[in-house]
This record gives sequence, C-alpha cells and structure tokens, in this order.
Amino acid sequence: MVIKAQSGFFTVQTDAAPIVCRIPGRLKETHQRRINLDPDFPRGDIVAVGDRVQVLELESGMGEIEAVEERDRALTRRAPPASGRSAEYSEDEYRQIIIANPDQAVFVFSVAEPEPRLRMLDRFLVMAEEAEIPSVVCVNKIDLAIAAGEPDYPRELFGLYADIGYPVVYTSALTGSGVGALRAHLTGKLSVLAGPSGSGKSSLLNAMQPGLGLAARRVSQATGKGRHTTRVRELLPLGGGGYVADTPGLRTMALWDVEPDELDAYFREIAPLVSRCAFSNCSHIHEPECAVRRAVDDGGVAPERYESYLRLREEAAERPWWL
Repeated sequence: MVIKAQSGFFTVQTDAAPIVCRIPGRLKETHQRRINLDPDFPRGDIVAVGDRVQVLELESGMGEIEAVEERDRALTRRAPPASGRSAEYSEDEYRQIIIANPDQAVFVFSVAEPEPRLRMLDRFLVMAEEAEIPSVVCVNKIDLAIAAGEPDYPRELFGLYADIGYPVVYTSALTGSGVGALRAHLTGKLSVLAGPSGSGKSSLLNAMQPGLGLAARRVSQATGKGRHTTRVRELLPLGGGGYVADTPGLRTMALWDVEPDELDAYFREIAPLVSRCAFSNCSHIHEPECAVRRAVDDGGVAPERYESYLRLREEAAERPWWL
C-alpha cells in the first residue's frame, strides 16, 4: 500500500519493509493510452496514497510501481485549471485523488472553541456519501460543556446525526472521555480525519497514541497553502493496527462533482422520501405535494439539515467548478 506521496516519489509499505518508488514511463504511457482511447476515462492521478500497487524492487534499493490495483473507493476532487487559463479549457479537467481506498471518514467538530459549524459538517457528510465512504462524527471538547453546566448540550446539538444513522462519538482529549471509543473506531482501518482548525484533532490523536498528533501536524504544515510548498500526503500508522490520514485539503473543499438534481440522494433522511414526491424531478424547494418539505413540517427532517440541502443545492447550481 502507498503510505506517502511527495514530489513524484511514493513510499510503499510492503510485507518486508517500506520501499521508495517512482512511476516508470511505461506506466504513464499506458495511462495516457487509456485516456486517448476512452474520452470518458478521467485524467488524473495515476498513483495516490492508499492505493494498492505491485512493486518491482531495483538493485539500488528503490522501486518502480508496476501496476495499480482497482480502487474500491476514493475521495477525489477536480483540480482547478492552471493559473491564467480560462474556463473554456474544459479538456484540462484533472481528477485529484485525495486518498484512495479509505475505510471511513471521521469528521471532528468541537462543542465550543470554536463554535461548531454544522453546515460544514453537512458538506463533509455529502462528500463522503457521494464517494460511498462510511462516516463517523466525533464531537470533541465535551469537557467545555460540562464546565459550563450544560452536560447534555453536545447530544442536543449533534444527536440528530445519530438519529439519521451516523455513528457519533463524544470525546474530550483533556479528560480522556470517549477516547477509547474513538480508538475502537479507528483500529484496523484506514481512516481520513477532517474538521475545522481548533477542533482538537491533534490532541485527540495524541491522547490515543503519544506523538501521533504531532506527526499529523507536521504533515499538515508541509501540505499548507503556497505555490512553492512541498506537497505531502501521508498515512500515519496506528499502534493497534490501521492508518490515519489528516487531510488539510478536505477542510475547505467545494462540492466539485455533485449536480443539483442528485444532491438529495446524499442526505440520508431525504433520499427515501424522493420517490413520494408528486414530481419525479422535484427540487424540494417550491413544488406542490413535496414529500421532503412535508417531512420538514412534520418533524421528520430537521429544519437545519433541510437548510443545508438548500444552500448546497444553490452552490452546486451556481458555483463554477474551478472556483
């Protein structure tokens, strides 16, 4: 499995030991031929972190990636056009693989400091649903609610996500509460962590495994913004088995590949209602006999989740993908 990608070099974890590899020209040529023969085959990353690959070890001790196995799933985005190019160059669309074959995405939000942005959480959940990646919601800093005399506040705020079927873990990196439950979710799996700055991801990782959060922060800093910043993606091993990836690019990623008419399929509580609407192309905004709006009125769909659906639909309809 590819566990690190940096500047054209890929570290591959084999049964024996990690090997630093490059992509040989013949593999690039094969990829290009597929693009030339199939106009629907996406241009994009040939190898990504999380990929399972076949490696040829060279006498120098380095290796070459001979083949990439088919991905079960991938978290992707469409990279924006090169600087200075206009939108007319649609043939230059490039599919960037943030991580291949993740078992789950863990979205970490704090109860306070900073205040939780549930619309951002809804965006992340839609992204994961579109990519068919299971999601876990981690609610951190519950000690702040307890100190404020509101111990029930975290569940009052995030309980609706448990109601619609997402695992929700309540944690405090400070006291250790819930850290064991979070560790159980991560052990033996390849997990992607995402969330707003200050939500406590590094502190949680350190609470589970000393030094792990510091390693994640180092990767995050190396993957920061800036034209000349070294691009690094890396999976960090967990002591009990499994890997974790802290992906800074996921924090602000737009819904590049979601069409407005398919958005309702990525809201778990809305999707089953679509077939009950009077119109097959119902937008759930203004049409009569809309089962979704009726569910909002009846309490079957939380108003805040419906509001997120409306805002994301508006974004998908109006935002050019390259912005």
